[in-house]
Amino acid sequence: MDAKSQFHIASVVLIAMMTAARAQAGNDEFVNFPWIPYDHPAIQYLQQTPNDPIGRLQKDIDSGKIQLKFDPKRGYLPDLLKRLDINTDSQVLVFTKTSFQFPLISPAKPRALYFTDNLYVGSVQDGEVLEVMSLDPKQGEQFYTLDVHQSQQPAFVRRDMACLQCHMSPGALNIPGLLISSSYPGPDGTPASRGAQEITDHRTPLDERWGGWYVTGTAGELQHRGNAVSHNRQFDSSNSQNLTSLQGKFDISPYLESTSDIVALMTLEHQTRMTNLITRFGWEARIAQAEGKLDAFQERLNFGVDQIVTYMLFAEEAKIRDPIVGNSTFTKTFPQRGPRDKKDRSLRDFDLQTRLFRYPLSYMIYSEAFDGMPDLVRQPVYRKLYDVLTGRDTNPKFARLSAEDRRNVREILLDTKPGLPSYWRTGQE
Repeated sequence: MDAKSQFHIASVVLIAMMTAARAQAGNDEFVNFPWIPYDHPAIQYLQQTPNDPIGRLQKDIDSGKIQLKFDPKRGYLPDLLKRLDINTDSQVLVFTKTSFQFPLISPAKPRALYFTDNLYVGSVQDGEVLEVMSLDPKQGEQFYTLDVHQSQQPAFVRRDMACLQCHMSPGALNIPGLLISSSYPGPDGTPASRGAQEITDHRTPLDERWGGWYVTGTAGELQHRGNAVSHNRQFDSSNSQNLTSLQGKFDISPYLESTSDIVALMTLEHQTRMTNLITRFGWEARIAQAEGKLDAFQERLNFGVDQIVTYMLFAEEAKIRDPIVGNSTFTKTFPQRGPRDKKDRSLRDFDLQTRLFRYPLSYMIYSEAFDGMPDLVRQPVYRKLYDVLTGRDTNPKFARLSAEDRRNVREILLDTKPGLPSYWRTGQE
């Protein structure tokens, strides 16, 4: 059977397996984020030429400006990560069969994921392709594969329709988005029955996270679901908590790093929903504008702005009870990737004592996706952020933000975020 046939069959079987993904997000997501037409004239997801990092990289390859280097042992993966400025210390390892290459994934051969703010690369041992997601600032995630075999002209192939079966579901807010889930994996990595997978983000209690993932680093007395298979939805937590090494779990030699860092995984979980919210309400606003329905859209817009700002400010973040310590260089290198203010502060600085970040506002405010939202959405987001950070918005949901938190975040933004509305500096409209 050739690789294309295997790809097709695997995709079909995965679609059947992953119908549970549609239930992962819970009833609220079904109600709050109904189906949205990706072929709407204001969107045309499949028809539009994407403006994303992989699309730009492919143009450079086609023109001869860039030649991907092929390593005899690692293939294109090391050079691809380097070209995309993705650090290998972002590596996290998932052993559930939740990829179209699922026959090759197991606790003995987990899939490796590497990421930055707008790119995600998946590598499966003995796989036929590398799996790539690349964020278009307006259109959302674009899905590609890259053949692992050496070629004179490497080509990223769009796999949107196959990937959208799971990546455009309620768990991804029904736009081409990201999914991180916690499941009950059996001994071979197969997730338990329908509905047994749960979408996770920074709101999810830590003891409910990481089923089906390897997790390295320490977290005190936390009993999470990582590093273990389940039997009748029960995890054997012996030798699964506070692991600083994966030796004995599987052969780590084929991987670029020996870790599946807990801090990298928590950062990825935050980033997924933040990205999805930005894309979702950007789509909705463009459709409302195109249809001339802005008046009717106002109530929905208010809901969207509240969703985005509440998540950006970590207002519903699950509390960290014991200090968390990663065991890769991710905790050091991630803060180095963003702007710092005059006092050397950054929204990418970690706390890891009681919350994920020291300064509670998402670093995704610097992203092209945030800047790419229609003014119709972005300007009210700025307004609500300003009102919360200056204490004008007294909604109790933001009570966990201290006066010092609000002041620090506002000062950091004033120093580091271009394009802030003038009232952020003057206090006057």
